[in-house]
Amino acid sequence: MKLAELQSVIRQSGASRTPLRITGHGSKDFYGEVPQGEPLSTLALAGVTAYEPSELFISALAGTPLADVETALAANRQRLAFEPPRFGGRGTVGGMVAAGLSGPSRAALGSVRDHLLGAVMINGQGELLSFGGTVMKNVAGFDVSRVLAGSMGMLGLITEVTLKVLPLPAATATLRFEFDQSAALMAVNRWGGEPLPIEASAWWDGALLLRLAGAQAAVEAATRKLGGDLIPADLAAPFWTGLRDQGDEFFIGAQRAVAGGARLWRLSLPSTTPELKLHGEQLIEWGGAQRWVVTPMEPRALREAAAAVGGHATLFRSLDKTCGVFAPLSAPLAAIHRRLKASFDPNGVFNAGRLYPNL
Repeated sequence: MKLAELQSVIRQSGASRTPLRITGHGSKDFYGEVPQGEPLSTLALAGVTAYEPSELFISALAGTPLADVETALAANRQRLAFEPPRFGGRGTVGGMVAAGLSGPSRAALGSVRDHLLGAVMINGQGELLSFGGTVMKNVAGFDVSRVLAGSMGMLGLITEVTLKVLPLPAATATLRFEFDQSAALMAVNRWGGEPLPIEASAWWDGALLLRLAGAQAAVEAATRKLGGDLIPADLAAPFWTGLRDQGDEFFIGAQRAVAGGARLWRLSLPSTTPELKLHGEQLIEWGGAQRWVVTPMEPRALREAAAAVGGHATLFRSLDKTCGVFAPLSAPLAAIHRRLKASFDPNGVFNAGRLYPNL
């Protein structure tokens, strides 16, 4: 369906109070609360609509495969610096923004929200709305386009987005260190306070990997200073790609464990948080700020452990979501969510309960 048809369907659904489930290829159906409603596909909205390499922005319709966007960028040695997961090549631009997920470089280069310059959407009354622009200076007042990032489609149907892009680094290198979790956390936090070109980090199963990126001289100097084992580029690249797309050994094992009744959690914590003694296997990214945990622990106990150090826990993959996927909202935040939902989707058409069961 094209824009006019989508608007018509949304108006009719609003009038009849028929819930709609926004979908592309369904690559993130596992994430968030269980999808409900009649499917409303974005796949007919596909294609890059504007790209100015010299101005460092690209615009694309919501159903555009991320692979198509990255192919266009690669031709000019540019990239989506926040490295959104592509989930087997099925990820789309709209789903990327709605889910708000970012990859290994997020701590150094920002999230999808930080790179979102503008968006076009259809609200629950079938109106086409446009927010933001193509450069940061055009964004004034309440930046609605960024509110869409991570909203799980509850506010409206994203039809087009404009993203900031960055050049590919001149040089990269991956270093490996043998550290237990506590030593790895201390090391990445110490190095994080130094002028080093660290773009990504990952600790799992006794090994810490660092990805350096930047000018050739800076990467070479950092390699000499930090030491460790230099991993050949042809081995390092698949590792970081697998981590980004959640197709590496840890996530494959996590999916098997989930099928057996365990849960995969994503913990967002202050990066300086020391090792958490949690039952289960952990993978740590973003200099300690993102910690994945595969565990049979009771949800309440795990959420309390995260809250005790100033963080929160999201249930990323599980067969049982009765505990709630996202961290419970305080009363003031819940009120803000309800007002936003009522403003953009007064008839409750879009992705009912996908973010929180009562929204």
